[in-house]
Amino acid sequence: MLEISPTKVVQVAMMARELDRAEGELRAFIDRMDEDEQAELVAIMWIGRESFFPDDLSEAIATAKAEASTPCADYLIGTPHLADHLENGLDTLGVSAEDVENDLM
Repeated sequence: MLEISPTKVVQVAMMARELDRAEGELRAFIDRMDEDEQAELVAIMWIGRESFFPDDLSEAIATAKAEASTPCADYLIGTPHLADHLENGLDTLGVSAEDVENDLM
């Protein structure tokens, strides 16, 4: 289903919650992802904010790739409630963000 690991998505969400002290680290983390992972990250966020439905994941990923006009890190960091949207997106796709986060701790 997804090429990006749920762990990476949760790591982005965790850093987004601490944006005032972790923005540089978050930018570097997102910039190290390949284009497919970045598009999937954006698609998960869109699903989490209900811009797309879970059944439309492939369409969301294709749209993220086609409409990428700014660096992914800039786009995501500029999105209000990024962490919540990522966690909701994972949950909606059947992955427990809370379980993944607990495994990281």
